[in-house]
Amino acid sequence: ADKSPHSLLQTLFQSPDDGWQVYTSAQAPDGKCLCTAVIPVQGTCSRDLRSRQLRQLMEKVQNISQSMEVLDLRTYRDLQYVRNTESLMKALDSRLKVATDSQKSLNTKSFQELKDKMTELLPLIPVLDQYKADTKMIVQLKEEVRNVSGSLLAIQEEMGAYDYEELQQRVLVLEARLHACMQKLGCGKLTGVSNPITIRASGSRFGSWMTDTMAPSADSRVWYMDGYYKGRRVLEFRTLNDFVTGQNFVQHLLPHPWAGTGHVVFNGSLYYNKYQSNIAVKYHFRSRSVLVQRSLTSAGYNNTFPYSWGGFSDIDFMVDENGLWAVYTTNQNAGNIVVSKVDPQTLEILRSWDTGYPKRSAGESFMICGTLYVTNSHLAGAKIYFAYYTNTSSYEYTDIPFHNQYSHISMLDYNPRERVLYTWNNGHQVVYNVTLFHVIKTSGEL
Repeated sequence: ADKSPHSLLQTLFQSPDDGWQVYTSAQAPDGKCLCTAVIPVQGTCSRDLRSRQLRQLMEKVQNISQSMEVLDLRTYRDLQYVRNTESLMKALDSRLKVATDSQKSLNTKSFQELKDKMTELLPLIPVLDQYKADTKMIVQLKEEVRNVSGSLLAIQEEMGAYDYEELQQRVLVLEARLHACMQKLGCGKLTGVSNPITIRASGSRFGSWMTDTMAPSADSRVWYMDGYYKGRRVLEFRTLNDFVTGQNFVQHLLPHPWAGTGHVVFNGSLYYNKYQSNIAVKYHFRSRSVLVQRSLTSAGYNNTFPYSWGGFSDIDFMVDENGLWAVYTTNQNAGNIVVSKVDPQTLEILRSWDTGYPKRSAGESFMICGTLYVTNSHLAGAKIYFAYYTNTSSYEYTDIPFHNQYSHISMLDYNPRERVLYTWNNGHQVVYNVTLFHVIKTSGEL
């Protein structure tokens, strides 16, 4: 198998028969396929308006079909896991009943341990029910796509014999249902991080690189910012392959220099911390201008409250499935990490949480599905050690290992579009796939 960095992240398959390019992410160690995107080959000739409309509709159906194959596979594998756990739970339940009937033969400690283990497994019942429901829904969606595909094949035989508006409406409905399904299946609790995939070795020891967290799948531009302070030069590469080879890029010169490495690109704009200030800046790439800047009140800056590696990393911007966040701290919070939800248009803080975790003790951090995950170090031997849940304002200590291959992480960010972690590790640009497990509420909803 081809093990070059770009092929591990995005493998290109092209079929000359149907004119499609299919991109798929690298697989996690357990074999799960984490994301896929299908786009039409550019420059395809269209004989007339109707054939162009037909091609567009077929492209949409193909996109839905490919995405649902991924959902089908993921749901099936997760369902097998849950089914296996269900049998374990039933066995434990049986043991608990026996223990309840003859408590005298048990000491208090062993009985309590049995009860605690049983309590931990109880949430798996609604998990199983939810996966069964999701499986039925995916089967139904696949059947509907098959029906639409059959109609399209008939149109190919008799051009003009079908109502395009009605067909397009059916496709739009399917797309909406698929999007809702993917949103439902997509979010969850972090349970594992894959081995690192080194994309490129370039730049200094510290820096930041990223793709847009909210862009069409066809937009694969990469942004590159070397250094951690007083920098103004942002390189924009056309594709990931161009980034790997270091070609086909344009340069943006920011009007204000940056501090730290906690930058993020979101919906066409760069969000970053202005050097020697607690001011957040929103720079729009297309217009090459600052759209808005605003002070994060009381936020520390200039190495007052950095991560453990220093580097003016006081203010860290992030994007997850829920939108834009800022992670920083203040004197009022005694140096503990503050998580703030930020309005991407105005940079106003909408709500804040005090996590209670000292920022200077954190190696790096990132947001997934409204949860802040914190590493205990930026050096070799680091692990994801702490999680703060904004939806419940609660926290827990975790033990999620990941391989810190180059022993000095100065940037770590999650991209919800690709469901990967982007890392700058001692002059190496690295990605990790993540494994998420669905968090079930007591109502049985995701």
